[in-house]
Amino acid sequence: MSEQDSRAKHHPAVVAHHKSRAGDVQLRIADAITKFAGSMPFVYLHAIVFALWMLFVEANPWPTLTLVVSLEAIFLSTFVMIGQNRQAAFQQMKADHDFVEQELELKTNTELTRAIHVMTTELHRRLIEDGAER
Repeated sequence: MSEQDSRAKHHPAVVAHHKSRAGDVQLRIADAITKFAGSMPFVYLHAIVFALWMLFVEANPWPTLTLVVSLEAIFLSTFVMIGQNRQAAFQQMKADHDFVEQELELKTNTELTRAIHVMTTELHRRLIEDGAER
């Protein structure tokens, strides 16, 4: 994370998610590959490599190039699924956290509403009694 990211206040689920991912080397590698594979430098690199391959490496590049591209597609699709699984896990973690927080908020609001009702009832009773005594 950048310095600005570390100063920003993040959702607790985001913080927990980053901590859990930072502790696993395999997940960090998958994140780095996915980040690179989803970037324009990745596209430029492939365009240059494939053009050079077709022009200078092989006279008939299509069979080998087809094999290489197919294998790469298999691996990249795996990284896409890893990213989707990661996103689904994160969304579930955030939803669980939000549910707990909302339940706590509801409980607090209910307790406050009951306390206000008790105070209002007592105030009303005292005003009525004081008004009746005078």
